[in-house]
Amino acid sequence: MSKSEMVSRRGALSLLGLAALSLAAPTVLTVSDATVSDAEAQTALPGAPAAGPQTAQAAPPAAPAAAPQTGTERRQERRIRRAERRQKRRIRRTERRQERRQGRRERRMARREGRAERREIRRTGRTPE
Repeated sequence: MSKSEMVSRRGALSLLGLAALSLAAPTVLTVSDATVSDAEAQTALPGAPAAGPQTAQAAPPAAPAAAPQTGTERRQERRIRRAERRQKRRIRRTERRQERRQGRRERRMARREGRAERREIRRTGRTPE
């Protein structure tokens, strides 16, 4: 065997890697093309006329469902949800407070009216009409 016919381990492994890459690359490209065409089909409305590829590219989806969120995005969403819950709690608390105050006013008015009636009875000896 001559030196030109001998293949080193490094050479054999690089050839094997290139062969695996050449088999995997067309599959990846096919899958990504199918995903893009599916996304374009989903963005088009059923009743609307078909738009060109420029329209599909102009309005990308806000947050793809398949892509995982970064830690910052998750943290921001948690903060937003927390602020919304806090705001709802404040609103409910304010409503409960207003209901309590309204109930107090009504009870106070009923007591005042009762006192006024009793005072009138004591003064005149009869109930006011």
